[in-house]
Formats: sequence, C-alpha cells, structure tokens
Amino acid sequence: MMLHAGSPPTHPTVQSEVKLSGDVFGALINLSGRRRFTSQRVVLYSVLASLGHEGADQTARDTLTAFRDAHITLVEGKQGLPGVFCPQLHEAYFGTMQGDKVVRDFIALAESTLDAIVTVSRRAPALLDELVRRATPLLSVLNALTLVYEEQSKRHALMQRRQMQELMGDIKTIAREARMVAFNAQVVAARAGPVGKEFAVVASTMTNVTGEIDDLVQTALAGSLAY
Repeated sequence: MMLHAGSPPTHPTVQSEVKLSGDVFGALINLSGRRRFTSQRVVLYSVLASLGHEGADQTARDTLTAFRDAHITLVEGKQGLPGVFCPQLHEAYFGTMQGDKVVRDFIALAESTLDAIVTVSRRAPALLDELVRRATPLLSVLNALTLVYEEQSKRHALMQRRQMQELMGDIKTIAREARMVAFNAQVVAARAGPVGKEFAVVASTMTNVTGEIDDLVQTALAGSLAY
C-alpha cells in the first residue's frame, strides 16, 4: 500500500486475532522509535542527494520505504501487531493532532523532493527546504505518538499485575478453605480410630499441599507488588 497526501485517512480497527502482551507493546514501541529515526534519516540523505553524494538518493528512498512500512504497520496492523487498538491512539492519529495525516503528507513531500532532485527540477531546492522545515514538527508528532504507546504499555502492565493479584487472592482463599476441610477431615479420621487411618493420611497430605499453595501464592503476590 502506498501512502500519498491526497489519499483519505483510514480508520482501522484492531485485528481480532492479536492479543496485547508485553512483547507486543515492546514491538510497537520499538517500531514507533524506528519511525522517528528513519524520518530524520530521510531528510539527511535527501540533503546529501541534492549535493550529489553517490548513492544518497537510493539510501533516502530505501529509508523512506522503511518509514512508510513502519507507519502502515502501526496504523493498520500486520506481522502480529494490532494497528490502532485504543481510543487514545485513534485520537492521536485521526483527532486533533492528525498524526496519520502529518506522516502521510511528509511521505508525499519526500517522494516529490527526491523525484525533483533526480530529475534536476527547478522545484528541487524549494521542495528540499520544505522537507527540512517539516522535519522538526514531524519529530514532535512522532515523539507524541511514541509516548501514547509507552503510556498504554504501562497501563496494560498495571492491569495485568492487578489481575494476577486478584487471581492469587482467589487461589489463596480456596487453599485456605481446602486446608480447613482437610483439618476437619483429620479430626473425623482420628475419631474413627483404626478405620479412619488411611483417610487421615490423605487428609494430612491435603493439609501439606494447601500449605505449599499458600506459600507459592505469597511469593507470587510479593513479586507482583515489587514489580
């Protein structure tokens, strides 16, 4: 898919098969960071191409392709990544900041600039000046977009910790109830005399197991709180 300034912005939805996780958020943040780096690299090599540096034009085009691919992946989702998956990202890309439009306009300008440089067009200097001028505002937008991914990653991690703490709390409650049942069973077995001997062994084992579960839960809870 090619992105051009005249094409309307898309409003993609999160891919249903993608499950958000720490690894997914890490990949999104890295890709957003790559988009920042490649945007500035496009400008640098466009300037070098205008000065006649050998291979600079091709490097600029290759970098622009990487920049475009990163943006498409972040907005539309592919390679196991979800695209725009929350209202905060939708607002950043299609709301007041118009992140998607800013990026698409930059891509179109970069393509026009490189074409003008290669054909030695009289428009090349003006286009290059405009490309350089847009570099800093674009970087501000890309930084803001990356910040949204980082904030969503933190929120997701906090939610995961809370869910784990709730789950561990439920397991701890069940283990406590099982321990009480095992204790009562031991009492009943003791009163039953020789007949309840085997039952007493089973009840004792249950008590030990629930005690181990309790210890594991305490360790897991302590680790989640310290994280």
